[in-house]
Amino acid sequence: MFTNESLEVYLEIAGSVTQAELPICREQGRLGDYAVAYRIFRNKQGGGFGDPDKHPYAWAALVYVDGLPLRLNSARGDCREWSTLDRIGQWMVDNGFRYWWTRNDLEYVEAPLAAEALATIPTVDTVVGATTADVTDAESEGVPAVESGLSADVDSGPLAT
Repeated sequence: MFTNESLEVYLEIAGSVTQAELPICREQGRLGDYAVAYRIFRNKQGGGFGDPDKHPYAWAALVYVDGLPLRLNSARGDCREWSTLDRIGQWMVDNGFRYWWTRNDLEYVEAPLAAEALATIPTVDTVVGATTADVTDAESEGVPAVESGLSADVDSGPLAT
């Protein structure tokens, strides 16, 4: 199980940047195009969200400055936290991020997808393989491969000279 500190090591967060520094970084062209909303253990109490037993998690943001992932801090130097994805999503939009990633390395997923459910989804390889096999079977039976009504003859096309 992670702690907030070990999670930062796992995510390879290189440091922090304050919210007030973001416009400067964006103006200088140093701010990346996307950010990451990630799940953390709550550090702050309050905001009507104050029962840590009921709500042990919060959302934090990391942004890329000069290609390095940096945790977003408030002006006071504390990790900035949001209670819901809706709120952090609104913050991302308000601060000029058009898209972001979301990750949750802390909460256990109780019902993972069964392997059988993934086996029924056709892949590109099976669809392309089936199409290729159908064309090969049709050609071996003497049926022309082109049945669209368009001529397969190169010299008879509309651009032929």
